[in-house]
Amino acid sequence: MAIEIKAPVFPESVADGTVATWHKKPGEAVARDELIVDIETDKVVLEVVAPADGVISKVLKNEGDTVLSQEVLAFFETGAAAAAPVASVAAAVAAPVAVATVADEALSPAVRKLVAENNLDPARITGTGKGGRLTKEDVEAYLKKPPAVSAPAPAAAPAPAAQAIAVAVGERVEKRVPMTRLRAKVAERLLEAKQSTAMLTTFNEVNMKPVMELRKQYAEKFEKTHGVRLGFMSFFVKAAVEALKRFPAVNASIDGTDIVYHGFYDVGVAVSSDRGLVVPILRNAERMSLAEVEKSVGEYGKKAKDGKLTIEDMTGGTFTISNGGVFGSLLSTPILNLPQTAILGMHKIQERPMAVDGQVVILPMMYLALSYDHRMIDGKEAVSFLVAIKDLVEDPARLLLEI
Repeated sequence: MAIEIKAPVFPESVADGTVATWHKKPGEAVARDELIVDIETDKVVLEVVAPADGVISKVLKNEGDTVLSQEVLAFFETGAAAAAPVASVAAAVAAPVAVATVADEALSPAVRKLVAENNLDPARITGTGKGGRLTKEDVEAYLKKPPAVSAPAPAAAPAPAAQAIAVAVGERVEKRVPMTRLRAKVAERLLEAKQSTAMLTTFNEVNMKPVMELRKQYAEKFEKTHGVRLGFMSFFVKAAVEALKRFPAVNASIDGTDIVYHGFYDVGVAVSSDRGLVVPILRNAERMSLAEVEKSVGEYGKKAKDGKLTIEDMTGGTFTISNGGVFGSLLSTPILNLPQTAILGMHKIQERPMAVDGQVVILPMMYLALSYDHRMIDGKEAVSFLVAIKDLVEDPARLLLEI
């Protein structure tokens, strides 16, 4: 029975998609619910699975083609078997076996042993025996020939390697590939943020020793109790929520000539994936515990790596946190995630000499950066917001007491 394979129903915010990868070819056996094609949109990659056991009979949309919601991608034959490919494979396997048998029968045990020991190709040796068969003397004479004479044919074999070396050493190679839809959308939004906002960045630094000591003391119990490791992100998420409560403008957004103050705290956590930067949302982060934040961040990271994030995972958000420190960044200026008006940048923890009570002390320090839209947020608010996060992280007990 022939049925149509259609593109998924796209969300209202997605106009169309692109066929990213066909995982199955026409005539190849497919099991029910097995992935057959990926459709890439501006935000996520949508998977299309097989409706039943069978084969794809015809592909209508090739990789790179643009498709609309519910557009037919291919035709599918349910219950059909991929007999042709199996037969061709069987034939390909059978042929070499037959040739090998004939070759083995043409060689005497002594000749076969001599050929195997010297890793020779019998077809390259001229036989003087009855019917052109190889004799032991033929093989020994072949071995006594000078290398240039004994193996003229293999001279052409190194050509691919030599060519590869020439390309690596002497040629200037270029490869042009189209941007993925996700990468193009990220580029568009970043450029829009730079051009349409009065973006400014303020910096501070935070002593990570208190949090690191807390983690060291309770890491094992935390993981045993909650089934997840205690990281740094949860402390910054909770600190950001508390600071956002004190400075509502940082949690607001601009809509035309209106200011929208959000009475909830949906914190986006920037995650790097193979397809580009994505920002899944921790909804109602003010209600989440440290363990719930860590679990959610871990799940989002895995989904981003596997390309399983959904539109719902990344829709909305009132504030964003980006951690470039996991890649070794010491300091950077993060770009706003529109329509939000602020984004916090975390960085690498690095030991530095610091002056404490008149003494030089080596402390694990992290630079923090807050980029903000100056149209909405004044410098005083931005600096005070960042200082509040610094104070909360340097004294983690205040997160629990909300002071």
